[in-house]
Amino acid sequence: MLRAWYCVLHLIVMAGLSLAAVVAAPSSLALAATLDGNWSVLVVTEKGTCDRGYRYSVAVANGQVVYKGDTAVSLSGTVAPNGAVKVSIKFGGQAADGAGRLSGNAGTGTWRGKGSSGDCAGRWEAERR
Repeated sequence: MLRAWYCVLHLIVMAGLSLAAVVAAPSSLALAATLDGNWSVLVVTEKGTCDRGYRYSVAVANGQVVYKGDTAVSLSGTVAPNGAVKVSIKFGGQAADGAGRLSGNAGTGTWRGKGSSGDCAGRWEAERR
């Protein structure tokens, strides 16, 4: 009898945890959706001999970062529901990875990569358009 009661209690607890996870999911998605839209990103070199700066137009949609410019740039990335950003960008023989955070209408982060003349690093700043 005690074992049967334990099994029933265990099922109730597991059902409650499953329901809590389902209820919490929409709030995370809603938070991520608040970051959807068009962004202008300024990339500044602080270390190395890479070009001093670039500006990129990107869009965030459903947690994915997409390049919106017309230059032959390969840019991909993600934005987590908490605003954490991870991106990779390639242009010609140059490549970089960046990380940071978006919040409200702005964001900041750092990047590190390799340009045609060696290793480089710096920061990025984003603003919603």
